[in-house]
Amino acid sequence: MQQQEIDIEALKKDENFLANLKQIEEEMYSQKSIDKGYMLLGTKMAIGASEDEINEIFTFIVNTAFDVLAENLTQHKGFNLSNPEELATARAIYEHGIQRYSEKDIKGAKEIFLVLYHTIEDEDLKDSMMIHACAVMAGHSFDDFIEKLVDTSEIDENNPTAFFIQNFVQPRDILLQMFAKFVKLGKAELEVLEKDKK
Repeated sequence: MQQQEIDIEALKKDENFLANLKQIEEEMYSQKSIDKGYMLLGTKMAIGASEDEINEIFTFIVNTAFDVLAENLTQHKGFNLSNPEELATARAIYEHGIQRYSEKDIKGAKEIFLVLYHTIEDEDLKDSMMIHACAVMAGHSFDDFIEKLVDTSEIDENNPTAFFIQNFVQPRDILLQMFAKFVKLGKAELEVLEKDKK
């Protein structure tokens, strides 16, 4: 443990490391890159940056992600998760949805999960987002959702989409059948977006 702390302290004084961080930060702003934002956020958290610095990056990530989402919805464009930037954008929106859910903002959480269901171009993840939305609509609290519906035993940290909850105690298709009434409600809400598409 001692060794790691020395390394971090050394890094904070390493000019190359600091110059690299500065470059990532500049690119994050100039390219409006959420992927670079997450790289910067992870590094700043690891070296124990100030809360203000962390919050500033986090705010940039969330605000930029919602700007991209608004643009994508207007252009009827989905998120291709094999593109690191689009994956980072979907992740930021998802993490915001999870935060809303944990803070009991039921309407906000449901809308975010439904929009992700609508925009993510990956069938398994789409189903997972619909399960999230249905759990919210069915009145499951966030803690209930995690304890009773989510299987946390199988998380593949090498999977770039691992930060999305997508392993459940039941197969996804069975959960979607159990939630059939809410799936119907969710899809009805999304018809507005589909109509715009046509």
